Amino acid sequence: MIEQSTSCIIEKETISSIKFPKEDVFQDKNKKKTRAYYLNRASQLGNLLKNKVHIYFKDAENNLMRVHTTIWAVTQRSVILKKGTIIPRHRIVYID
Repeated sequence: MIEQSTSCIIEKETISSIKFPKEDVFQDKNKKKTRAYYLNRASQLGNLLKNKVHIYFKDAENNLMRVHTTIWAVTQRSVILKKGTIIPRHRIVYID
């Protein structure tokens, strides 16, 4: 579980201005599988029930950020939010 107080809350409209490196935040395969499970679950909840989730992710400076939004789609490389906003999948730390 991530401490909410250690994350910076941002609006989804500012995500497009954030720089993301190519490195994954996880090296462990089990953590990557867990992330994939929660991303797919959150996408289903967003599409079926219009539920919003908190997405915790890290930028190029390794700052932990949090956005409260609906996930519209998950691809192999990206998480797509409303209005085409994209968060690289490999930078996502946690979803709740």
